[in-house]
Amino acid sequence: MATWDDVREAALALPETEERTSRGCAQWRVKDKGFVWERPLRASDERALGDAAPKGPILGVRVEHLGAKEALLSSDPDVFFTTPHFDGYPAVLVQLDRIGREDLRELVVDAWLARAPRRLADAYVEASS
Repeated sequence: MATWDDVREAALALPETEERTSRGCAQWRVKDKGFVWERPLRASDERALGDAAPKGPILGVRVEHLGAKEALLSSDPDVFFTTPHFDGYPAVLVQLDRIGREDLRELVVDAWLARAPRRLADAYVEASS
């Protein structure tokens, strides 16, 4: 299953991506817009999730829109979840130790495409085709 090194490798392989640390957690940004980040559960998250609160590493992932969020959440609830903190916000939380490396890579690319400037995203898609 995926690790933080896999996240780092997938994110930094994308154009104009940089890694930063905020509050001791890694985050990856394109043109100063975050697209994936380390997101440990907070006490309020654990209260909201109760016994269903995951214990492993959690990755926050920006998605294109709320419809994409709902699609991911329903596609694999053993991997993707959310908390009340993210209600109405286009992002999902991922149990990193439950997602495969290839699925992670695809998720990171999609998050990058959702946040990168259109010209940069279009150039990446064209070069990848």
